[in-house]
Amino acid sequence: MAVLNKIRQRSVFLIIIIALALFSFVLADVIRSGGFSSQSSQNTIATVNGNEIGREEFARDVENFERNMGNQMSTTQAVNRIWDQKLREVILDEEIEDLGIRAGEDQITQLVRTQMAGNPSFMNEAGMFDENRLREYVANLKESSPQAYEQWQSFTQSLAKTAKINSYYNMVGVGVGATLTEGEQAYKMANDNVNLRFVQIPYTSIDDAEVKVSKSEIKEYLEAHPSKFEREASRSLRYVVFDETASEDDKTEAKEMLSGQKSSRVEYNAAIGGNDTIPGFDQTDDYEEFVNNNSDLPFRGQYLFEENLNGEYADTIFKLNKGETFGPYEENGYWKLSKVIEVKNIADSVKASHILLPYAGSELSQGTTRTKEETKALADSLVGVIRKDASQFAPIASEYSVDTATKDQGGDLGYFGPGMMIPEFENYVFENPKGSVGVVETDLGYHIISIDEQSDAARAVRVATLAREIEASETTMNNLFNEVTKFEISASDGDFNEIAKKDGYEVKTVRDVKALDENIPGAGAQRRVIQWAFEDGAEVGDVKRFDTNNGYIVAQITATNPKGLMSVEDASAEVTPILRKEKKAEIIKSKLKGSTLDEIAKNQNTSVQNADAVNLNSPTLAGAGAEPEVVGAVFSLKKGQVSKPIAGNKGVYVAELVSKFEAPKMESYKAFAQQESMARRAQATTRVFEALKNKADIEDNRARFY
Repeated sequence: MAVLNKIRQRSVFLIIIIALALFSFVLADVIRSGGFSSQSSQNTIATVNGNEIGREEFARDVENFERNMGNQMSTTQAVNRIWDQKLREVILDEEIEDLGIRAGEDQITQLVRTQMAGNPSFMNEAGMFDENRLREYVANLKESSPQAYEQWQSFTQSLAKTAKINSYYNMVGVGVGATLTEGEQAYKMANDNVNLRFVQIPYTSIDDAEVKVSKSEIKEYLEAHPSKFEREASRSLRYVVFDETASEDDKTEAKEMLSGQKSSRVEYNAAIGGNDTIPGFDQTDDYEEFVNNNSDLPFRGQYLFEENLNGEYADTIFKLNKGETFGPYEENGYWKLSKVIEVKNIADSVKASHILLPYAGSELSQGTTRTKEETKALADSLVGVIRKDASQFAPIASEYSVDTATKDQGGDLGYFGPGMMIPEFENYVFENPKGSVGVVETDLGYHIISIDEQSDAARAVRVATLAREIEASETTMNNLFNEVTKFEISASDGDFNEIAKKDGYEVKTVRDVKALDENIPGAGAQRRVIQWAFEDGAEVGDVKRFDTNNGYIVAQITATNPKGLMSVEDASAEVTPILRKEKKAEIIKSKLKGSTLDEIAKNQNTSVQNADAVNLNSPTLAGAGAEPEVVGAVFSLKKGQVSKPIAGNKGVYVAELVSKFEAPKMESYKAFAQQESMARRAQATTRVFEALKNKADIEDNRARFY
């Protein structure tokens, strides 16, 4: 009681202390997240020239896109696709608004006409688009379905936006073209050509060891060419993958469980209040039911020929007699027992035709009101007609069949083999002789089937396979978790590589992972790992464990590279060969002696080569490859003149102009100017958007949310 009284006496003091503690906690969180004003950034995917792209709208668009794609792409891929759309939309909308571009009613109407041109609801008797029918349709929507009318307005608004963008690109296109002088240049570049002789001294003639490139030289090159070596922020990682695999005990247990299903077993049956004998794989009369109830793989009941039976033990299984069993055997992560349940000589391919008659309630009822009994009676009646006169099959198929893919071809299904049709259909065509006509019921309705052709019969088997998947047990998974956790703790406190090496783990490395990357080479899609590496506060040396679909990955950050100019070390692999080539060119030039090609070739222990009919559009030298610098220099020479040494792509060249062919002058170069204009306009839309994007002030926060 004394303690409670003291607490009551100091209650106000305690409340103040608790309030201060809570305030300091909140304040610390605010400071970490960038201050009180950062709340909007938590709901903003990006800002483009001050325009915000909201998180909720963006997420909704990503979700809709994934749904429309049928989940055939990852979330990261969908995010990038929507990002490209949003970025283009915001940048172009801003540009269009600044220019005051508006969409006229005629433009929108034309786009609507283009979109609806193939819709029969808006065509007149002549098969032409009728604008009055469209207006009538829209008026009815407005009166009868406000929701549908709202969707129509949204559709026309999107068309208006498209019309504005088209107007903008048309304006850009009008401003892009080529003059007659540029047309003449294009004509001459394609048609003027030269014949030349040349000597090539390849860069490989100088050993790399003779040419040293210093860090200071690489740094100077980077500073002189900054735009080529700008990079995004990146991280380098090393990691160990721990796969969740079954142990030998797990494999043995799975094999024993499968073997236990081979023979009958006695179990207590609560329904009868006593023991009951459960038939095993060897005793069952219904293999399909037994396999589907007891196997980790479904029953496949079709007949298989020798070439259709796959797997390491296919030959052994195919040669079994009816009733014989093979196994247990291990295959593709399963223990299996396979039993041949039927052996028959059947055709390996059949050509058949069918007429599909659905009934009310069947999968392809298509609004039919015929009952099942009425449809069966109709099918039997039509079969009677066909059996009397086989030529009636095609006309009946055209009139009655609902299979739109075959009805106009007389119901012809072409050739097919076992396993390609619905089981009931397949059983009929492979178990009856050529020329048979009959009725078969499936979930689709009633089929009238005609067996038109059959190949020669061959041995086929039906195999029932009981399978048990080899999976990691709970004990194995717990042991793996303990193993991974132990490594994570040890690697956090010590040397990642040394600890992994001591424990026998393979360490993999990856360099320059970007913030929006999804895949880690060697580990697949590991978006969560990349997000962690870019989190605020993540530092070099940090270690963390992540769950994967098949186990775990333990990763460590080994380097953090900020956005900006590449470091000398990172750029070395790209810049060193460039500087080395430049230095080799100077060394080669200093060694060249002689005033003629023959003298130079003799001094360099090489030969003079020839190249004929070379033009500036295709500056390729036979035996040397593309050398635009060399060809351009030769075009400036006079006949018989020898060039100064030229540093090319693959070596240093000295060339001599043998002859020059100048294409005859034309009265007008308008056609070439137009051709050049078209080529430039084709690139204009892409290039203008890239220019706008490079100019835009973009703050991209996608990596925070995805």
